[in-house]
Formats: sequence, C-alpha cells, structure tokens
Amino acid sequence: MSTRHSESTVLNPTREISIAHSPDSDDAFMFYGLATNKIRVPGYKFSHTLCDIETLNKRAQNEAFYDVSAISFHAYPYVQENYTLMGCGGSVGEGYGPMVISLKPMSQDHLKRVRVAVPGTMTTAYLALKIFNPEIETEVVPFDQIIPEVLAGKYEAGLIIHEGQLTYGRSGLHKIIDLGVWWRDQTKLVLPLGGNAIRRSLGPEAHAIISKALRDSIQHALDHREQALEYAMQFARDLDTSLASRFVSMYVNERTLDYGPDGREAIRKLLDMGHERGIIPIAPKVDFID
Repeated sequence: MSTRHSESTVLNPTREISIAHSPDSDDAFMFYGLATNKIRVPGYKFSHTLCDIETLNKRAQNEAFYDVSAISFHAYPYVQENYTLMGCGGSVGEGYGPMVISLKPMSQDHLKRVRVAVPGTMTTAYLALKIFNPEIETEVVPFDQIIPEVLAGKYEAGLIIHEGQLTYGRSGLHKIIDLGVWWRDQTKLVLPLGGNAIRRSLGPEAHAIISKALRDSIQHALDHREQALEYAMQFARDLDTSLASRFVSMYVNERTLDYGPDGREAIRKLLDMGHERGIIPIAPKVDFID
C-alpha cells in the first residue's frame, strides 16, 4: 500500500507557484479567482504574498523570491534576465495615472524648486516624473504616507499612486499634474504602470498554464464583478464601495486581459525613453509570454 501511495505521489506531483502582488483593491480583484480557488489548475497550487510594490520591485531582482511577481514596468530592465512579462495582468492608465499633488496651488514649473515625496525610485510613477522633468528633487516616502506627509507640511508636493488618485481632493489638496494625461499628450499612448513578471526558468509549459490561470482569474472577476468587488473591498484603503468600484474599473478591464499592440508599444516606448534619457542604465529588452 505504501508503495502504491509513493508511486501516486510521483506520478501526480503538485507544483506550487508563488505569486506576489500589491495589497490593493485592483490587484485583489484581479487575483480573486485564484485566491479563492474559484479557478483551479490540476497539478498546480498557488500561494499568494501581499506586499507593497516598491518592495516587490526590489525582491524581483533576487529571482529566488517569487515565481510570479507584480512589478512596476520601470523595474523590468533590472529583472529582465530572470523574468519575462506576462501578456495579461497589467495596470494601464488610459489618459490618467499617477499625480503630483500639493497643499497649495503650484505651477508645474515650480516643481523644480521643491522636494517631491515619491513612492519609490523603481516605480513607474517615478520614471514618468523624471521623464517629465529630470530636475525635480525627490525623496522616497511609503506610498500610503505621502498624502499625510504633504498635509503635515513635511513636503510641498507628493507623487501619489493607487487609491490616492481618487481621494486626494477630500483633503483639500491640489493637482499639479496628472502624468497619465501628460504622457498621452506627448505620445498618444496609454501609460503602462505595472504588470506581472514570471520566472523564465519555469519553462514554456508552465508559462502557458500559469498565464491561462491568471487570465481566467481576471475574466472570472470581470464576469462576477459584485462578488469580486466584495472580496476586493477588504483591500480598498479609505474607499467606499462606489470609489472602489471606480478604481477597479480604471485598472482592471479589457487591457488587463491583454495589453493590445498599442499597450505593448507603450511599455517599450516608456522604457526606451527612460534609457535614452539616462534614467535607466540598462538597455531594456521587453518580451512577453502569452
């Protein structure tokens, strides 16, 4: 009996895949199907780690951490030897994106004369800000502390990501620039913010299976929006259901199922521009698995 059990174990091994993503309502919505076992894959087990995006950007530079990790696109050139991008699971700003806000009205030109709190130097928000104006002085502050720090007067301006894009007005803060709007005006393209990277060493078969599992999870959430949104609400910092629904709609949609040719072009253009301007020292080599 023990022999038969041993043979069964060998013939039907379960492969555990570690997935890491941000503790945000849009990521929670996206991974709802997998995290709640609504989407199952025979022979595969998925473990989830929730962590802020800048930490994930840094951890992805050490391939040993996660099989699949959410990363900022800015971080991709630094991890491209060990990871490739998945064709689904991205967050894209369709004429909107990270914003620079301030306590008092301020011109865009005045930003060169103040210190801007930023959520991390590997974030795409930081890359877009530096492409916009490389002279801006920055200091890293945890993303969820940027609005409080600006309100407290510790910084004259802050670069906000995630839900802060919808809530900054409640506190009487002023928008200086929406980098998604600026990027669209400059390039006529969407602003790609973050995606999912998968370890190259997993191999083509696992890539295809895991990619389908994630795409199925996204589609399940879109098809069962009410239940997925209810699940995501536990990660919706300071958002009521209406705002959380709006935020999720901004960053989980048809583009999340597939970037589209223009979305992929936008990723390459953003990284190439960052490299050409000396912000990214490594020449980007963007490729995808589908």
